[in-house]
Amino acid sequence: MKSLTFVLLIALPVCLISSIVERSIDDNRVTSRLNRIQTDPKPKLYPIILVPGDGGSQIDAKLDKADVPHYFCDKKTDDYFNLWLNLALLVPFVIDCWIDNMKLVYDNTTRTTSNSIGVETQVPGLGNTSTVEYVDPSRVPVSGYFNNLVDQLVKFGYERGTTIRGAPYDFRKAPNELADYLSQVKALVQDTYEKNNKTKSILLCHSMGCPTMLYLLNRQTQQWKDKYVQSLVTLAGPWGGAVKSLKAFASGDNFGVVVVPSLTIREDERTFPSLAYLLPSDKVWGPDEVLMESTLRNYTTRNYRDFFEDINYMTGYNMWLDVRNLTYNMTPPGVEVHCLHGHGLDTMHKLVYNKGKFPDSQPHIVYGDGDGTVNLKSLSSCLQWKGKQKQNVFYQSYLNSDHILIMSDPRVINYIQQIAVIQ
Repeated sequence: MKSLTFVLLIALPVCLISSIVERSIDDNRVTSRLNRIQTDPKPKLYPIILVPGDGGSQIDAKLDKADVPHYFCDKKTDDYFNLWLNLALLVPFVIDCWIDNMKLVYDNTTRTTSNSIGVETQVPGLGNTSTVEYVDPSRVPVSGYFNNLVDQLVKFGYERGTTIRGAPYDFRKAPNELADYLSQVKALVQDTYEKNNKTKSILLCHSMGCPTMLYLLNRQTQQWKDKYVQSLVTLAGPWGGAVKSLKAFASGDNFGVVVVPSLTIREDERTFPSLAYLLPSDKVWGPDEVLMESTLRNYTTRNYRDFFEDINYMTGYNMWLDVRNLTYNMTPPGVEVHCLHGHGLDTMHKLVYNKGKFPDSQPHIVYGDGDGTVNLKSLSSCLQWKGKQKQNVFYQSYLNSDHILIMSDPRVINYIQQIAVIQ
């Protein structure tokens, strides 16, 4: 099963896209590093902190509710239980209980979101890897996330909880509502430095975790970054949004979970500021590039207000106003970057609704290039940092490497292992 996973980026001219797909940035230092054969059976390694994407963290909930959708839904629980992602909750009828517990409520005055009344949530596992290795605590294979990558890194010499650690978060929210979490990540980086003989860490992020880490790094002093961060490794980073997130707002998207109807999960998806954060950016898509067609009008990055009016969900527009500028300018992170992503897979390029189908039916999908979730022009936007910061920016794309499966791609794992060795 695919997790809810998107990404954010900024665009290059279209003429450059075809020239960057099959090559990485030529840099003698990274070439030397990647080609060097490691002969030490126990190499000295940079610690790694894993930052998941949208849907890549477990969320626990505790209930004390007055009202529920069905008589069989729990109103009150004595302790926390796993809410995301408990596969047992995603069955017909029971899913209505899950949706009611997962949704957020937007406050137009504070411009923030909160859980529904009677729902208390927490994200377990900060500092460990267990809750980002599997998003279902039963650890059924279908819920695997960072698990294969962590297994390979442990074989390479890493130790869970010490040299490789996790930084899960409430992925329903955008970075502007994650102040406490970002403070915890900063403290985790510093703690990891102290626990590993004052060794800098690699921040290894996936999907939405990447712009979230960019948001964090943009708010730290260069002195702090130079001391504590070795590099930022981005897997399928979403720097300029994805058309897939637009579909989630319009008609919902079950991300391949066939037992969950898209229109059913739309009720939750529309309440997540993280999805507004990941709407296609006009830094990547041209002002006249049609993202969605309906008999009402065509939608581009210029008329999101019309879009939200037409789907009768202006709360979504307000959320987008709150989050659109968080990493809009793509200010360089000020640390060494390794930008890795897939390409060559059918990825939503445009959505077409026939007469009478918008927005409460599924659209016809026109596909373009990308990693199956995020569009290529968004994935490759990290290239704009080249030459704009003193630290190196390395880039590599992988043919047919899927948005989720990139974390299990042997080519990617080999790359990570080689840059993790302290030279």
